[in-house]
Amino acid sequence: MKVTQINVDKDMSISDLINQFDESGVLGAGRVARACNILADMISDEDMNVFLSLGGPLIPGGMRNIVTKMINEGHVNLIVSSGANITHDLVEAFGGSHYRHEGKDDEELNEEGIGRIADINVGSDDFTIFETEITKIFERIASKKKVISIQELLHEIGLLVDDENSFVATAARNNVPIFAPGLIDSMMGLQLWIFTQDHDFTVSAAGDMPYLSDIVFESEKVGAILLGGGLTKHYTLASNVIKGGLDAAIQITMDRPEAGSLGGAPLEEAKSWAKARCGSSLASVVGDVTVIFPLVYAAALDKISND
Repeated sequence: MKVTQINVDKDMSISDLINQFDESGVLGAGRVARACNILADMISDEDMNVFLSLGGPLIPGGMRNIVTKMINEGHVNLIVSSGANITHDLVEAFGGSHYRHEGKDDEELNEEGIGRIADINVGSDDFTIFETEITKIFERIASKKKVISIQELLHEIGLLVDDENSFVATAARNNVPIFAPGLIDSMMGLQLWIFTQDHDFTVSAAGDMPYLSDIVFESEKVGAILLGGGLTKHYTLASNVIKGGLDAAIQITMDRPEAGSLGGAPLEEAKSWAKARCGSSLASVVGDVTVIFPLVYAAALDKISND
C-alpha cells in the first residue's frame, strides 16, 4: 500500500486533519491517527472500562479541564494519578493558579518564593493556602476514620472540594475512583505525613488492592489511556496482569525506549508480561501530551458524533 501524501486546507476540521494522517498511515502522523481510532473505539465500547493514567505535569500544563470533561462525559471509569497532579488540581481548587514563566533566573525565582516546572511557575503563597486547606480536610476525614486507603481518602477529599473544574471533586461526585500509588511523593504527601505526626490517622496503600482487583475482575474489557510514563503507567498496566492484560490502550510520552525504562517502552512490550493481551489494539505516540492528546481526544469526539 502506498503512502498517501497529506493535504491541508484552510477550512479543515481537526478530524479532517486526523483523517489525512490516517490515510498517510506512517511515522508520527500514522501513530496519532491510530491512537485516535483506538480512543474512539474505547469510548464507544459500552463493555469496556477505560483507565486513565496521569503522569508528568499535566494539570499545571493546562490539561485540568480536559480530564474533568472526560469524567463528566463518562469517557473514563478509573484514574491513576501522580500525587503531584492531585496536588496541583487542589491548588487551583483552593484559589491558587499556575503562571507562565517570564524568563527570570531560577535563583531570583527562589528569592521570590516561586517554583518552576519547565515554563510554568507556581508561587509559595498558593502552596501555603493549599497546606492550610488540605489540613482542614484531613481533620474532617480523620474525625470519622482512623484507617483509610489512598483511593478512599481521595474520594473523601473530592466530596469536600467545591470546584466544578476540579478533576478530584468531579471524580468523587461521579464515583470514578482515583488511585495514586505514589501519593506520598508530592506536596500533598508531605502534608499528610506532617498531619499523621500528631493525629491517629493511617493511610494504607495496600488497602487499595482489593477494590482495584475487583474492578479489573468485574470488567468485561479494559482499555487504557496512558498519558506520560513512570509509576502511573506501570500501576495501570500491572493492575491488569491478574486478568491477562489490557484489551486496548494508547500511550503518549516523551520518554525513549533505548534505556529500557518503562516510560519509554512501546506498548507492544507489555504483551510479553501479559500486561496487554496478545491481539490487543495498541498505539504508542512519542510526543508532548499537552499538544497531542487534546488533538486526539477532540478528533475522537468528532469521529464518534459522526458515526
